[in-house]
Amino acid sequence: MKSELIVDVQPQEIAIALTEDDRLQEVAREKRNEDNFAVGNIYYGRVKKVMPALNAVFVDVGHEKEAFLHYLDLGSQFRTLQTYVTKAVSDKRRVPSIVKMPRQTEVGKEGQIADVLKVGDTLLVQVSKEPINTKGPRLTAEISIAGRNIVLMPFADGVMVSQKIKREAERQRLKQLMLSIKPAGFGIIVRTVAEDKRVAELDNELRLLVERWQQTVKSLQQREPVSLVSEEMGRTIGIIRDVLSPDFTSIQINDRGIYDEVRDYLQLIAPESTKIVKYYQGEQPIFDHFDITRQMKTGLGRTVGFKHGGYLIIDKTEALFSIDVNSGSKKIYEDQEENAFQFNMLAADELIHQLRLRDIGGIIIVDFIDMDSKEHQQQLYDYVRKLMERDRAKHNVLPLSKFGLMQITRQRVRPAVEVQVEETCPTCMGKGKIQASIFFTDQLAEQIEHEYEQHGRGLKLHLHPYVYAYVARGCWRSLKSQWRRKYGVKVIEDQSLGMLETRFIAEK
Repeated sequence: MKSELIVDVQPQEIAIALTEDDRLQEVAREKRNEDNFAVGNIYYGRVKKVMPALNAVFVDVGHEKEAFLHYLDLGSQFRTLQTYVTKAVSDKRRVPSIVKMPRQTEVGKEGQIADVLKVGDTLLVQVSKEPINTKGPRLTAEISIAGRNIVLMPFADGVMVSQKIKREAERQRLKQLMLSIKPAGFGIIVRTVAEDKRVAELDNELRLLVERWQQTVKSLQQREPVSLVSEEMGRTIGIIRDVLSPDFTSIQINDRGIYDEVRDYLQLIAPESTKIVKYYQGEQPIFDHFDITRQMKTGLGRTVGFKHGGYLIIDKTEALFSIDVNSGSKKIYEDQEENAFQFNMLAADELIHQLRLRDIGGIIIVDFIDMDSKEHQQQLYDYVRKLMERDRAKHNVLPLSKFGLMQITRQRVRPAVEVQVEETCPTCMGKGKIQASIFFTDQLAEQIEHEYEQHGRGLKLHLHPYVYAYVARGCWRSLKSQWRRKYGVKVIEDQSLGMLETRFIAEK
């Protein structure tokens, strides 16, 4: 299987697409601003409200909505962490030693948060879920520093090995290895990708993670409450860290700064993979060149088709996602039961693809085509569970109910990906009447002249493919050629734009 990562860097956001055998599998978007409350970010926050009924507190970390911290997310060593933070901020000359920090009474699983925290208390917390809809970030006080092969947990004890590593001998090897090299006062989680890794590679990564923790504490000592202490690696680096495998054939990036950042990171974790990182410099938008835009617009609408004319209808509510399976007007088999079973099996493939592609989380209700056969129902259930094994998100799949519904829960850490696939006419705004087309090209020429006066030559003008075809007709006498000669503007077709939408980009 061939895997590729395509990174589209724009002034306002970074979009990352993961493809397998040229089929789009995952899309992630990251806003390029300071208010990006990404999973893994560490904050020095202040308690704003104590909610005994919820056994939780709301914490001010700088987000417009206060962040949520439940009692069970404090962690058993919370009191020790609080003591350590107090010592660190009171003496900024040196980083306190975790080993010398006396252990405080553990926070038990049964208890009340009001006995541990009060309004005004400051604490070190980490984002475990990004803000979703009207909810603020969700927090944890069990701080962890994630690497590619291992996760470092200050104040934790012991070594845990991923359950996905099945060979008992390898599990024991990794556990004994990490116990022998881990520094005192830290716990270790060994990730699945660490399987069969050499001692030197794991030791080097462990040293880097310990250094990141030291830098986090130093940053804390320079901050006032309600501030960002340590920022998680960018979404691009995070995805590479989690999914990089020998199957990767290329990582295409259209920005020199991000390109250099990715190469430097790969040089640390997998030097042999730096050669697959490519700097894309083509005229065509990178998502158009690699067919990402088309796949997003055809695969992220409310209705999504699959083989033999079947289709899914995907609806989102505040509480859950509902997915309806339809066979369309075609039949694979004359027998109704067999026909329903085959369409349901095809729908299962597209269903799992859509869960990954849209990063759908929470409660998902799937209304499959009714089947009477218990054997077919069991086969469909087993098939969905098998397909879900490749999903990195935590999930649970329940058998079909007597109403033919399948319930799936999937870890919701980030908002589901949403792409606007329907276009509103920018001229009539949906009224059904537009101005004469000649006016559009005249107005476009005026826009070009204005941009030329502001930025000079070297502009790039992005147009919808249909409009591009119109302005490019006639070769030498085309509007495209005229604008190029007069203003030095390059006209580029861009599938992501609406029919009469335009985008100017000034070359640096």
